[in-house]
Order: sequence, then structure tokens, then C-alpha cells
Amino acid sequence: MTKPIQKIGSRRNGRIGSRKNGRRIPKGIIHVQASFNNTIVTVTDVRGRVVSWSSAGTSGFKGTRRGTPFAAQAAAINAIRTIVDQGMQRAEVMIKGPGLGRDAALRAIRRSGILLSFVRDVTPMPHNGCRPPKKRRV
Repeated sequence: MTKPIQKIGSRRNGRIGSRKNGRRIPKGIIHVQASFNNTIVTVTDVRGRVVSWSSAGTSGFKGTRRGTPFAAQAAAINAIRTIVDQGMQRAEVMIKGPGLGRDAALRAIRRSGILLSFVRDVTPMPHNGCRPPKKRRV
């Protein structure tokens, strides 16, 4: 008679699914990418691992309304709501892109009660890199 093979890791030890709120994050970085069509807000820890994210599209806005300041504000509130529950108090803000949602997202972040150590504009600027496409003829 052979012994039954013992299970090494079963799903019943409660680890699966409890990973997301297991970490307490006191400090993080909030990245806001504001394009003309959408605004994406990503919250990472100091090492750059994504903790929470949201965009105007996932907040329920469709089409041209995604590029509006109100949609950016909703996206910022959605992304920050989860990390405030995880205990984040201080954050740095990196804003990228030329969109309308830049100021609205920053205003929503300020109202959330997180202390901002600094706000930095990280929009990529070419030192006259690529040649732009030829002008549209309509």
C-alpha cells in the first residue's frame, strides 16, 4: 500500500484574495497622465509598484467626455479612495501630458487629505527630436 500524496499548498489557508489590502503604505507616488482624450491616475509605492489606478474611462465616461476636467476629477477620486484605506498619508505627484484634466486631478488629490511633498511636471519635451507629420489638408 502506498501513502496518499500530501497537498503542499491548499486554497483554504486564506492567503488567496487577501493580498491587496495586506500592505500598509505610508508614502507613495501619484502619477497623473492627462492626454486630450483621457486621464489616467496611477498610485504606486516608493519603489514604483502599482498599488491602485483609475482612468476617466473606467470611471464610467465614454467618448469625448473622457477628456473633460470632471472626468479627470472622478478618476483621481477613484484611484485615491483605495489607498487612503490602506493608510497612505504622504505622496508625491507626477503630472504628465497636455490634457484638460491636469488641474482638476491635482485639485481632487489636494482635497483628499493626503499631504503632498511635491508636485512635479514630467511631460516629455523633445529637444527638437522627430520631424512632425505634414499638415492636414481638409
